[in-house]
Amino acid sequence: MSLAVDADQRALAESVAAFARKIAPPSQTPDHLHHYAVGKMPAEVWDALCEQGLHNLHLPAANGGDECGLATLAVVIEQLGAALFPGPYLSTVTASALAMLAVSGSKRLLEDFSAGMTGAVVTGTALRATRHPDGWVVSGLSDPALGLPGGRRLVVRAEIDGNPGVSMWFWLTSADTNALVPVIGVEAVDLTRSVGRAEFDAYPVPAAQVLEGIDPAAAQLWMTALLAAEATGVCTWFLDTAVEYVGMRQQFGRPIGSFQAVQHKAALMLVRAEVTAAATWDAARAETQTTDQQRLAAAHAAVTAVPAGVDQALDCVSLLGGIGFTWEHDAHLYWRRAISLAAAGGGADHWARELGERSLGAERDFSFVTPESLPELRARVGAVLNEVAAMPDDEIPSAGWAPARGAARRARLVTDGLVAPHYPHPYGLGAGPAEQAVIAEEFARRDLTQPELGIGGWVLPTLIEYGSSEQRDRFVSDTLCGRIIWCQLFSEPGAGSDLAGLSTAARKVEGGWLLTGQKVWNSQAQEADWAVCLARTDPAVPKHAGLTYFLVRMDSAGIDVRPLRQATGIWEFNEVFLDEVFVPDSHVVANPGDGWRIAVTTLSNERLAMGSATFGHGSSALVRRLLDSGDHAGSRDDAVRVLGRNTALELSVAALNLRNAFARLNGVADGNSAGTSVHKVWHAIAQREASRALMSILGPRAAVGYPDQPYTFDFLGLPAILFGGGTIEIQLNIIARRVLGLPR
Repeated sequence: MSLAVDADQRALAESVAAFARKIAPPSQTPDHLHHYAVGKMPAEVWDALCEQGLHNLHLPAANGGDECGLATLAVVIEQLGAALFPGPYLSTVTASALAMLAVSGSKRLLEDFSAGMTGAVVTGTALRATRHPDGWVVSGLSDPALGLPGGRRLVVRAEIDGNPGVSMWFWLTSADTNALVPVIGVEAVDLTRSVGRAEFDAYPVPAAQVLEGIDPAAAQLWMTALLAAEATGVCTWFLDTAVEYVGMRQQFGRPIGSFQAVQHKAALMLVRAEVTAAATWDAARAETQTTDQQRLAAAHAAVTAVPAGVDQALDCVSLLGGIGFTWEHDAHLYWRRAISLAAAGGGADHWARELGERSLGAERDFSFVTPESLPELRARVGAVLNEVAAMPDDEIPSAGWAPARGAARRARLVTDGLVAPHYPHPYGLGAGPAEQAVIAEEFARRDLTQPELGIGGWVLPTLIEYGSSEQRDRFVSDTLCGRIIWCQLFSEPGAGSDLAGLSTAARKVEGGWLLTGQKVWNSQAQEADWAVCLARTDPAVPKHAGLTYFLVRMDSAGIDVRPLRQATGIWEFNEVFLDEVFVPDSHVVANPGDGWRIAVTTLSNERLAMGSATFGHGSSALVRRLLDSGDHAGSRDDAVRVLGRNTALELSVAALNLRNAFARLNGVADGNSAGTSVHKVWHAIAQREASRALMSILGPRAAVGYPDQPYTFDFLGLPAILFGGGTIEIQLNIIARRVLGLPR
């Protein structure tokens, strides 16, 4: 999925991509590299771009623009990035966007940009502005700036001398640079753009060219989000190029895309592309939010999205092999652009520290409905929740890991479809993303927690879709009410990831089946009332075809549940032995042999996630706890950087969730299950990285066990996340074959 999350944005993306292919195809770019290096753009290319209105679509209508906003401009930049569109487009729209943020001083500048002037943004900590009686005087050498040689209008930020962290902005014309401010061209890494530095020597800034009132948070958001948008397009190109190549390149008599190592690398490239797009999209939507939100979103995009193309490039080149490392292949041009974007975004450590500091005082807002949204639903749900809040809290907590059992309070919620509002009538409200968000807000407003169903949350959608009317009547309501707790008997000692290779056998007898075998890694089995069990009913057919989906009473004769103690020292999982366990025919879901198809449905059913992501391992909350106590190794700065990186990982998961919700809301969600598999892979990888980062600042404290400190315990518990619901490797197989279409 690209940055486009509605039909209009998708149409725009397709149009821009077609325009770029026609006007400036990458095949022609190498012929003009010597021109791009000095800031010269083929006039016919820039004129065509301006004729399409792509240079000013974000500007105010008073200046000839369309006022499209950051999110729409990001879609355009993403597509031009994927096409390796050369020249000063990115630097120009960034400069004009900053001018647009000024309260005063930008009228003539915006007119020039709307008329088609090219531009660049000039910054650097060495640029110092000093106030004199006649105005501002600026001195110093700027950082390397994209599009500087050739940019006809420059937007400049200089640090105010003696006032750390405060800047002033102004603009220059190319005439100014020719006469008073030398521009030093440098050899650019990105061969499709010019890069240069401006040298100011007590330059007196004309009062009419001072840009007043530019909000620093908004400015940083626009600069970072636009860099991230182009990085998103570059990541997509690397992914598409690698997948196309490995699908046709033959080695050992077969496409190399059929080799698992290649498939996993390609699938991880898809995951990286999706995470990059989600972080960029989240930054773009922050345009209209508060300053705190803009700072969080910009820092997140700077940590997650802007540098992503560098790793994506290396993976692509490694899949292309020698051909990808040659001058003739376009890969090196995209690779160079990715490096240039990452450099322009600033150092990763700086942004991790920035995000860490910002996250100490604010949380990212992932809500997407307003208090005025769906008033009738709010009123109806609110009335029910008011009744529930007035009732005694009669939930019965589990002794272990299972969800609580419900009573009168839960029954009241079930009556109005509020336990699982996304379920269809009569079990839920058939609530879509907006309705679910409103309902969640009404729960939170009353400090009520939406009930959790545990494994039942996977089982019930399966029964609603495939179960008989008797099975639905028997199980759905009681599960929603918390009278039934479920477990899942799928994995076996010899069939974990290879679920279809299971050996638990079901033998047909009068009135039902006898199940014999061993299951393992079964959460909640010691507390469950019922289980969904996959068993082999026909060993003579291919392994996927001979499985049947059973509903099994956990107190049936012949069942032996034995808790498994993990490395953490706790009993979270179980192994379950079945010895001639009788299951009546009425507890077979659908028909014998349908088990695999039904099991896939069970594993893919998860409630739509829309809010902030909370990690079970390596959470930012644990890092903040360490910071608050000061009980960490190294400096506070080290711990803040870890907090920033772990916060970025959490935000990336939450952004994936929310972008998926928006796409579903707008009817443009991908229908290839990419969202579920990508989410599972990234959620596991993110927690692995976060927990390891947490360990890195423990020092000798990591030798102290639980409960004196929970941090090493946090790391020891990682396998529960890495294995649960299908290992990372199995999910990568799914992505490679079902989403990317790589050969078996």
